[in-house]
Amino acid sequence: MLKIYLTDEHGILQEITEITKGCWINLVSPTEQEISHVANKLQIPLDFLKDPLDEEERSRIEKDDNNILIIVNIPVVSKDENEIPIYDTTPLGMIITNQCFITVCLKDNPILEAFARNKVKQFFTYKKTRFSFQILYLIATFFLKYLKHISKKTDEIEKELHQSMKNKELFSLLNLEKSLVYFTTSLKSNNIVMQKMLKSNYLKMYEDDEELLEDVIIENQQAIEMAETHTTILSGMMDAFASVISNNLNIVMKFLTSITIILTLPTMVASFYGMNVPIPFQHYPHAFFVAIIISILLSSITAFIFWKKRFF
Repeated sequence: MLKIYLTDEHGILQEITEITKGCWINLVSPTEQEISHVANKLQIPLDFLKDPLDEEERSRIEKDDNNILIIVNIPVVSKDENEIPIYDTTPLGMIITNQCFITVCLKDNPILEAFARNKVKQFFTYKKTRFSFQILYLIATFFLKYLKHISKKTDEIEKELHQSMKNKELFSLLNLEKSLVYFTTSLKSNNIVMQKMLKSNYLKMYEDDEELLEDVIIENQQAIEMAETHTTILSGMMDAFASVISNNLNIVMKFLTSITIILTLPTMVASFYGMNVPIPFQHYPHAFFVAIIISILLSSITAFIFWKKRFF
């Protein structure tokens, strides 16, 4: 999908049909024809447009003549068959040319949608350096937002785990831990790119732009620290609850084993008195009650011993 936007003289974003100077070209899962059209029209290397479409592409900044490619990872949310949210990351490419600003991404995402719907203040398509920093700031904001969602989901699963002996909740925690690992890795890669942008002369920056980039780095660093904290907490929680589930299972097995032993004693006494051989008190008129009393005594004594040892 290819869409072209341009900010008019009043700062209002409009969608246009032709590539013009100062426009923003948004490519989302583009076709080969769309990629070739943009590359030929603006004389951009094809690799600049295709690299961000690789899900395993690393974050980096690269310059070729007057074209600058910035690849960062952005957070995305999808849902599984049970409508449970899955947090992941995907590359986003930003290409700055003399004429236009281009974004390339494999998936639709709320970050670029916020700009397309003109929900970002002080946003102009022709201010390409500032536009890229605004995208980076929104990326860091969404990372923080999703980290809060993960924290809230973790608390919900923790409550369920207090009474659970199933693996479902542990698998949910495992998915969240995996998401946190992706987030941490992506945030650190993005941080390296932003530090390089701040120190290098790839982009022409005014004082306001430099301050905005420093704010982005601070937000990104905060997201890194939050992700690392949640990862440590979640890892410890998984180990603790795995032990709790195992301990709960051991308690149940111990209880069932104790009940089995107690019920076995009357069966054993009845088996002795049911043998087809001479046995003590076999001609005694109250032999049946003697067997019952012996069974009750043995079971009661065993149950009392188990109770003292806190087997149940």
